[in-house]
Amino acid sequence: MRNYFWKKAAALILAAALLSSLAGCGGDQVNIVLTTGFLKNEIFRLEDTSCLKSEFMVYLTTEQNLYEAVYGPDIWTAAADGVDLEERLKENVLAEISQIKAMTLLADRRGIGLDTQEEEQVENAASQYYDSLSDTEKELLDVDLQVIKGMYQDYALADKVYREIISDINPEISDDEARTITVQHVLIKTVTENADGSVTPFSEEEKNRCYQEALSVQEQAASGTAFESLIEKYSDDSQGTLSFGKGEKEDAFEKAAFNLGTDEISGVVETSEGYEIIKCISTFNREETDRNKQKIVEKRRDEVFGQEYDAFVDSLARNLNESLWESISLIHDEQVDTSNFFEIYQSCFLQQEEM
Repeated sequence: MRNYFWKKAAALILAAALLSSLAGCGGDQVNIVLTTGFLKNEIFRLEDTSCLKSEFMVYLTTEQNLYEAVYGPDIWTAAADGVDLEERLKENVLAEISQIKAMTLLADRRGIGLDTQEEEQVENAASQYYDSLSDTEKELLDVDLQVIKGMYQDYALADKVYREIISDINPEISDDEARTITVQHVLIKTVTENADGSVTPFSEEEKNRCYQEALSVQEQAASGTAFESLIEKYSDDSQGTLSFGKGEKEDAFEKAAFNLGTDEISGVVETSEGYEIIKCISTFNREETDRNKQKIVEKRRDEVFGQEYDAFVDSLARNLNESLWESISLIHDEQVDTSNFFEIYQSCFLQQEEM
């Protein structure tokens, strides 16, 4: 899994600030540099660092091919929420690269650099990736070995500064705080989900019918009818069994579920989706609780990192090369199928750390 250390929200904010420079405006904390010109292939600048078109195209093409491997090459003809998917992908890649570049600047401010072993890993990763490219890919991406090496250096440096910032963040998480329970539930929906993602509530008459049905289900469960059969017969949720911790579900559902003892059944619980009847299977799932502890620790670390990163990024001067940005498009060529940039990073860096 790649991007395990990126703080996505912060990356998108930085990308939005770069895009806002197209119109010559930004938020109060965005310091836009009014440059007289870029180097031929510079897409954007952050202070004294920049991103070249060739770097951007490696990321963009990698993401493109990963998407197409799952959804097929025709995915780019679709639109989501009225947004062109190709443009959305470009903006997501801009977010990712701008964050990496910002983190290299943060590393410089903190005096963090790559050691000899890490530089060797960079060389190894760059050679592996560059050698994996066909002549057509090298030509269309317009890359050489030095460009690829610089990209892996940036990626490794961003990784290292994140790890150093969070290195002392090891909070003790109690079983109670991380407690994960397992329940079964029957959902009687009182809303219709529309194709555009919005929901339409049922009429009061329809809601009352649903409530009466939920009461019947609750009574059957309380009288000993197998809960699994009730799920199969009545539930509008394909997932009948859920394991979750505090803060992961809607308040009404969570409160009712966490107040149940093992094998206890709730009354009818109203949520934003409809009426719920909940049966507690386990008040403490050891395996899931341990996983949740790690999730909580990672969240705390991200919060600490985010505080320093956000404050640092607010002060950065930034500018986007409008004409070059608008000229960039996906490469549609069957001979361009590279998708292993991040996989190679993992094999050269993360696996080495686990040894």
